[in-house]
Amino acid sequence: MTLYEPVGKMPEPEASAGFVPSHSENAVAQQLLRPLFDADCETMLIAGFDAFDRLVRLERIDGDSTGRCIIPPRCWRALLDRGIATVVMAHNHPSGAAWPSDADIDATHQAALLLRALGIDLVDHLIFVADGHFSFRTAEML
Repeated sequence: MTLYEPVGKMPEPEASAGFVPSHSENAVAQQLLRPLFDADCETMLIAGFDAFDRLVRLERIDGDSTGRCIIPPRCWRALLDRGIATVVMAHNHPSGAAWPSDADIDATHQAALLLRALGIDLVDHLIFVADGHFSFRTAEML
């Protein structure tokens, strides 16, 4: 068997593929999540919904001195103890760049695997900027 090295790197999907302008945001993004972000520091929100799409719990994690948001186990436990059926993750990029970083992509996939193992669906991960948000689901990265 002969193994061949890839010729090049697989092209990234277009950034616009997952971008939703602020005027097209749904009610959850526009009225529930967007108002909770500060313009000058990165913040992570984890919203847990029951089987009837009712908000059961909302966890907020503020970024540390490096600007990174690390989700502590207590946040996951608080969600899981409430009978959550679906989760929406969201955070902001004060820099204004809506495209996810490699760390954002890795964290999203790890969270999706954890939640899937527990029978919970990660519905989306949204990255908010001033003029809209990036959706992992819309970009087909989830």
